[in-house]
Amino acid sequence: MDDVLQQMADGFSALHERAPILHTPDEAGLAYENVTFASGDGVPLEGWFIPAPGSRRVVIANHPLGFTRAGLPSHLEPWHSRWAASGNGIEVDFIRDYKILHDAGYHVLAYDMRNSGHSGAANGGVISARYCARDVLGSLAYTRSRSDLRDPAIGLFSRCMGANATMSAMAMHPGAFRDVRCMVAPQPLSVRVALERSLELVGMTAADHIEDLGELIRRHTSLRMDDDSPVEAAGSVTVPTFLYQVKDDILTRPSDVQSMYDNIPIPDKELFWIEGSTRRWDGYLQFAKDPSRMLAWFGRHMVG
Repeated sequence: MDDVLQQMADGFSALHERAPILHTPDEAGLAYENVTFASGDGVPLEGWFIPAPGSRRVVIANHPLGFTRAGLPSHLEPWHSRWAASGNGIEVDFIRDYKILHDAGYHVLAYDMRNSGHSGAANGGVISARYCARDVLGSLAYTRSRSDLRDPAIGLFSRCMGANATMSAMAMHPGAFRDVRCMVAPQPLSVRVALERSLELVGMTAADHIEDLGELIRRHTSLRMDDDSPVEAAGSVTVPTFLYQVKDDILTRPSDVQSMYDNIPIPDKELFWIEGSTRRWDGYLQFAKDPSRMLAWFGRHMVG
């Protein structure tokens, strides 16, 4: 039992092994640039800029925890063993998403957040939305600095940790989002809820062990389990936001995303539930499967 708690806590102090970048945009016939830029605190970030010539609209893609800009090869070891028990031992390939966005007329900036892919190591490997928020801010500054993007309409495609980090960045530096038109945010989740579900999946009673696990995480990271709560951060969202979530996702609860949605203080918001699955990865694959709702959201808010 103690070993299980220790392993869970270790996952918050450093990723076991960085996922590789196994796909590139040229596989989908997309021209792209390899780009590098600084996070808000100077961490070097690596990414792709996929141009859509003649467009003034750009979507910035922020990836989930443990993923890269290309996705996650969880059909391969060691990632398969980590995720197969929850039904998520399949590949997630984000190149298809970028092809859809490009073909809809958007430039795309996709990059690796700190401690992921080819981007720099930082914060001793500690994983937290407050640190990744600085990467979101860096991606916005880089987008505005490009000479070929004059006063662009900016949209955010922020998945899971990318969504948590984006909302944290909005809470920290609301002025940085002054010209952001909208956000599409699949699968954000709270650390406490995810850990409670993880404990239950290994046959442990969450109520009996969650506080001990939280204390172990604090000793590893100096952060409390409820720090940087996306439910709280959602109260700082000021851009039109479309949330979507696998309703019966085995790694969270519907009430978690519902609470974030309810706490967004603006009327221009929407929540879409993906039915018929317990597999979290299906939420990451939904855009490639049926992007109609998300493209409609971007299209409505990124006119001009």
